[in-house]
Amino acid sequence: MTETNFEDLKIGFIGGGALAESVIKGIRGTLVKANNIFVSERRGDRCEELKKLYQINADTSPENFIDKVKILIIAVKPKDAAATLSELQSKVNSETLIFSVVAGLKREVLEKFFPKNAVVRIMPNVPIAVGEGMTCYAPNKNCLDTDKNLAEKFWSSVGRAVEVDEKLMDAVTGLSGSGPAYAFLVIDALSDGGVAAGLPRNISIELAAQTLLGAAKMVLETGEHPDALRDRVTSPAGTTIEGVRVLERGGVRSSFIEAVLSATEKSKSLG
Repeated sequence: MTETNFEDLKIGFIGGGALAESVIKGIRGTLVKANNIFVSERRGDRCEELKKLYQINADTSPENFIDKVKILIIAVKPKDAAATLSELQSKVNSETLIFSVVAGLKREVLEKFFPKNAVVRIMPNVPIAVGEGMTCYAPNKNCLDTDKNLAEKFWSSVGRAVEVDEKLMDAVTGLSGSGPAYAFLVIDALSDGGVAAGLPRNISIELAAQTLLGAAKMVLETGEHPDALRDRVTSPAGTTIEGVRVLERGGVRSSFIEAVLSATEKSKSLG
């Protein structure tokens, strides 16, 4: 499918919260025309906010677009999923490709409500809003190659996209889904360290954020193991090994591992 055709597709969202907004920020104008984006959100004030910010279509009911969209993205909170799916069950066209970004919601649950549809369980993360997201997707057996290609093109347009087995989606949620929060925490902590060492706050935040961005880019572009890259900047008896020693003593590595495992278990419980 060409980019021009993609721009002409109509995309619908059920739910207009923070994750849906991140997707809208990422695709609006670059992948999909604003007037081809439709949102159904129960809160009228939120609909008005989204329309004002992004010049998209937003309403408290999906009735005006539900039978017109090629892709329907379900982006409600896990606690609202059952009621939402029940409401949509008889309204969604069997030809509509369904993306679910609901944390923990298993694909088999979606298939009970939409047995004839191509359904893809999706786990993106919020950096999709700035075109640097990490998204994993798990298509069901109803998905044709064209559906899988569409999913890959859609989500890779706002970062990177990787197809995974659905059984891995909870681990994906624990790592990359929740991961930006861990990264923000690290940036904040590094920034505090810079301020404690005498740097102005604004410069300290910029240094911390760009340092993480650059390190991540090196891992992705070189394909080298993070340990190998770390060794390059860790001189004998130097400043870096002194900092690493303190981090290891504080159990930072173990804490990150446990954070991913705990978030993974939480995702499982939501399903």
